[in-house]
Amino acid sequence: MAFNHLPAGVHDALSPLSVRPVTHSVSMAHNQIPRQAGIRPSPRAVLGRLSTGAGRGTRITHTEHLPPRPGTHAQWPSAIRPEVIDAIRAAGIERPWAHQARTAEHALRGESVVVATGTASGKSLAYLAPVLSTLLDGAEEPSGRGTTALYLSPTKALAADQRRAVAALTAPLGTGVRAAVYDGDTPVEEREWVRQYANYVLTNPDMLHRGILPGHPRWSSFLRALRYVVIDECHTYRGVFGSHVAQVLRRLRRVCARYGSSPVFLLASATASDPAVAAGRLTGVPVVEITEDGSPRGEVVFALWEPPLTELRGEQGAPVRRTATAESADLLTDLAVQGVRTVTFVRSRRGAELIALIAQERLAEVDRSLPGRIAAYRGGYLPEERRALERALHSGELLGLAATTALELGMDIAGLDAVVVAGYPGTRASLWQQAGRAGRTGEGALAILVARDDPLDTYLVHHPDALFRQPVESTVLDPDNPYVLAPHLCAAAAELPLTEPDLELFGPATTELMPQLEQRKLLRRRATAWHWTRRERAADLTDIRGAGGSPVQVVEAATGRLLGTVDAAAAHTTVHEGAVHLHQGRSYLVRQLDLDDSVALVEEASPPYSTTARDTTAISILETTTEIPWGDARLCFGSVEVTNQVVSFLRRKLITGEVLGESKLDLPPRTLRTRAVWWTVTEDQLEEARVHPQALGGALHAAEHASIGILPLFATCDRWDIGGVSIPLHPDTLLPTVFVYDGHPGGAGFAERAFHTAARWLAATREAIAACECEAGCPSCIQSPKCGNGNDPLDKKAAIRLLTTLLAGAPEHPPAAE
Repeated sequence: MAFNHLPAGVHDALSPLSVRPVTHSVSMAHNQIPRQAGIRPSPRAVLGRLSTGAGRGTRITHTEHLPPRPGTHAQWPSAIRPEVIDAIRAAGIERPWAHQARTAEHALRGESVVVATGTASGKSLAYLAPVLSTLLDGAEEPSGRGTTALYLSPTKALAADQRRAVAALTAPLGTGVRAAVYDGDTPVEEREWVRQYANYVLTNPDMLHRGILPGHPRWSSFLRALRYVVIDECHTYRGVFGSHVAQVLRRLRRVCARYGSSPVFLLASATASDPAVAAGRLTGVPVVEITEDGSPRGEVVFALWEPPLTELRGEQGAPVRRTATAESADLLTDLAVQGVRTVTFVRSRRGAELIALIAQERLAEVDRSLPGRIAAYRGGYLPEERRALERALHSGELLGLAATTALELGMDIAGLDAVVVAGYPGTRASLWQQAGRAGRTGEGALAILVARDDPLDTYLVHHPDALFRQPVESTVLDPDNPYVLAPHLCAAAAELPLTEPDLELFGPATTELMPQLEQRKLLRRRATAWHWTRRERAADLTDIRGAGGSPVQVVEAATGRLLGTVDAAAAHTTVHEGAVHLHQGRSYLVRQLDLDDSVALVEEASPPYSTTARDTTAISILETTTEIPWGDARLCFGSVEVTNQVVSFLRRKLITGEVLGESKLDLPPRTLRTRAVWWTVTEDQLEEARVHPQALGGALHAAEHASIGILPLFATCDRWDIGGVSIPLHPDTLLPTVFVYDGHPGGAGFAERAFHTAARWLAATREAIAACECEAGCPSCIQSPKCGNGNDPLDKKAAIRLLTTLLAGAPEHPPAAE
């Protein structure tokens, strides 16, 4: 029997114990008066109030106090135009911080540069000053369009926010800077104006991939004059998404060269490890890094918060810890009552909706004017809904927001006092990015990480040094992934016929792929170039977000109203027939999922339960790339094929998590070819570890779950980016085997990183299991929220013994990362 642990979309991160009556917030609220306008509460005082009440103080496992930091000023480079400096001063900024001035110097010299400093350190101004100055220079040219610049952001919301900031800053500069957003929300009638007249175009990689590059002749005047490409929040371009964006940027460079331009890349990133290396891999050009942060910072109080165990029992009778969702909803409620402006970051769309809903219900018991000041914000909303929420947050009309990572990035949310992070977001870089959203004007800020019932979260709240004493992760991306590269070669050939000199631009794997693309009759060589042969658009061959197909539209059956969308990869598990779907505080039941037309028909309902999908998984080894001995054990890395099928779903009571029933589903299997790390053990090692045959399945399964939960500490991934399978006797290895694989076609670099850090990764896995206070295993150590086998069988003690024996054979000098 194979025990599987699937990547994104299999189960919602929300555990069933979502709504639990709590009276602390309401009783406390009567003694709290919202702050007066302009008076910021001390973060220590706010945390003190939150920790009062029965059992609240013991939930804080660690408090980190980051002292305030003074700023270091510099002078703008002399080449920055005086009117730009005057406009910056009019915005209240007399002198730049040191890192802003250095970034501008490199940009003006024509050197690509990445500024990787803390949140709210003024990275936007670091690239805007040279960009605006150069655009004004171009506007004075006697003929032609003048100089242009392109701004890329990972989200539409960030581009819209940047447009507002640029408009405010450039108002005194007249018509020399003509900034405009060009994305999927831009009305058709405005797009032609943007193409012909805008000299600062704000868009996203998706629109560049699907719209601008395929239609480059219509953008010829813009591309011919392109001087700068700004890539904001570039640390988000990791894994498969980052690999796709890297190839989109190579296509952009190629098309620009066709029109005689060679743009300079200006990148902004949260603090990251080796930012110049990551930025160079992303853009394909040498990049200078600026990492010394010259901006001041107010005091940050950072609390690690662990919800308490409850009297309830979950799967296999394991103790159930109160959910991060319910705990975060209470904290958002209490903070709102104190008048503390807060964003709560949630990992799932459903979780964001539920936290906002719970907080609204709690606040209605206190003051009926408060629920309307709490809202949810997530991907999948319609454009007008997102814009309305962004305006309300900017104006201060909203006091609290439960948001997915769609709001994590550098949107300027002025005046926030606190951030609650409901569950570790997967990387230290993301955690600091989210925490940095509070106190953005240099004031003190409160950040709280609320642990989920998960091995990694539990490990971190009891090992604070892993968060506060370790550098942030390196950005992992692989532009040479053939599943990524192939469709971009086709798209490039459709834009301009590919020639031999072009192949080097796209990387060393290109030479091997070209004959395959010819054989598949996607490309045809004529004379000295390869041409796209099909009638359909080559850009439609791939979704750069890695969603695996067109998004599924969620439509209200009775009215035909479009509620939103769900990624194709998540459709089988989230909008299957009978699933409960939440949207803006309302619940719906899915009546039909039409995979051919990518539509889920829903009707509004209020079922007293949530739904959780169940699945089966099989895995086969296609190729073993690397194999090293660990004593008698073997650690391997290579290519695998994973076959997964959602077969049923459970209905669970909202409050207790009690299973009400299981319903079968008839959905087609899905096949994934990807990269994996796996390890095997021998019969002799099982005897040494005292793992008897009847305990073997549970030991392997428990080790698999925990290792997946811990891997984000060692690879820039989220546990929902990876999957796993454990098998007591695998047909390809003929041994007990545990697999951990990338949940993306062709791989994403995560399993390879696991292979190269296996000794430290598996040692931390063993420690996380052994340190958990439970007797037989729980969600904090070996149970998984997305296990397709109902977390059965699991054997905690046998897993510890097995990992101890495995690690005893680990080599002293592990394989070096390439």
